[in-house]
Amino acid sequence: MAVLYIIGTPIGNLGDISFRAVETLKNADLVACEDTRRTLKLLSHLGIRVKMLSCRSQNEEFAAEKVIKALNDGQTVAYASDAGTPALSDPGAVLAKAAAEAGHDVIPIPGPSAFAALLSVAGGRDKTVVFEGFLSPKPGRRKSRLRELMALEAAFVLYESPFRVLKLLGDIAEIDRERYICIGREMTKLHEEYLRGKSAEILEILAQKKEQIGEFSIYISGNYLK
Repeated sequence: MAVLYIIGTPIGNLGDISFRAVETLKNADLVACEDTRRTLKLLSHLGIRVKMLSCRSQNEEFAAEKVIKALNDGQTVAYASDAGTPALSDPGAVLAKAAAEAGHDVIPIPGPSAFAALLSVAGGRDKTVVFEGFLSPKPGRRKSRLRELMALEAAFVLYESPFRVLKLLGDIAEIDRERYICIGREMTKLHEEYLRGKSAEILEILAQKKEQIGEFSIYISGNYLK
């Protein structure tokens, strides 16, 4: 039976890719990926040449049909999103479900994840952590969802772009300026940075910077912990 492998790829440092992921990519007949240009850079770095197929959020259902055809023909297929683990604020879930429903094995190749990486250094004591990813860019919807999440005893993790991170932190501080948060910026990359403290404190620190650079992962503690 043909197999679809879902592969976690580096979120920044290419040295974080696992030996198993490299071997899987080497042995694949087809690599489906979120962005062929970005994945090509990774494959070139690893010295791997293989047929590629674009499978992004905008065309995932259509691309899934092509992947299933390849699987039906007995080909081994690997899927990688741009960075990290597929299906965590990345495409991959639609493809995995479609392949499984078509009767093929769908096997994970565990690897880097900004979500897991941030949790490992956040210093939180929450038993339950909600992964929310990106909130709505619309202020009303964003703040409404934040209020719901911050009313929970569970911690939660958000992703945000450098263009909206100050607005997001402003909303968090407005709701609860004492809430403990941990921010990871440019994780595993050359200029990675971690900030820990009360939401109002972290907002003040970032607001003093001339510009925000890189992608942000944000851990917000549960309502029981301040």
